[in-house]
Amino acid sequence: MKKFVAGTFAVTSIFALAACGSDNAEGIGTGEEGEPVELRVGASNVPHAEILEQAQPLLEEEGVDLQIETYQDYILPNQDLESGEIDANYFQHIPYLESQIAEHGYDFANAGGIHIEPIGIYSQEHESLDDLPEGAEILMSNSVADHGRILTMLEAQGLITLDPEVDKTKAEVSDVVENPKNLQFEADYEAALLVQLYENGEGDAVLINSNYAIDAGINPLEDSIALENSDSPYVNVIAVNSGEEDNEAVQKLVEVLTSEEIQDFILEEWGGAVVPVDAE
Repeated sequence: MKKFVAGTFAVTSIFALAACGSDNAEGIGTGEEGEPVELRVGASNVPHAEILEQAQPLLEEEGVDLQIETYQDYILPNQDLESGEIDANYFQHIPYLESQIAEHGYDFANAGGIHIEPIGIYSQEHESLDDLPEGAEILMSNSVADHGRILTMLEAQGLITLDPEVDKTKAEVSDVVENPKNLQFEADYEAALLVQLYENGEGDAVLINSNYAIDAGINPLEDSIALENSDSPYVNVIAVNSGEEDNEAVQKLVEVLTSEEIQDFILEEWGGAVVPVDAE
């Protein structure tokens, strides 16, 4: 719990600092001639902020002064993007971005895909999915945008069958038509709390997003009992306010993040637990 409380304090601090900044979204500047353009990007600590840190010197060479604001949750980065406290964010995959736009009416655009974080299934009690008992309790995020991803993964592992008429990216627990082991899904947990639940040995299995796992020192490749395939459609993207996707600084950001140098860094740093989109 100490880890979560500390993270909550960090978010509160970020929000308080951000409140002292810009009051509205006026768009990304172009800078004076010969002067770097400041680009403020909000990101999750791991791996997003670490990837951005590697990109900073490369962007500086391109005349972009990259400023990184870190977040511990999935709510504030979009709120701050809409208000203009930041110019872009880098923390969410496409289905989550689309769900947030639909739910909150955000006028956002996807400026480009950067990487995939395969979601993992973890258990303190069982060594494989085959070991899961009848009625096993499966703990998962309360983010509906992640439910289809998780259920599709469980279906691929042969644990359940989804309604074939359902768009798998939008599937919910109610769309499960076959459940031979009568798995019990508990889908009311904040994503950031799932690591703590796993470490406390709660549930038979816990599904954890790789960014939270890695941030807590958990290796998805070694510690999970099953891992999502790297061909997942859940690509993490750079999100901006609509109209800014063509901004030169944003385009340079995406270009650097998808460069061979940054791709190599991602592969070397996380060894397959994080996969750059062009290196699948």
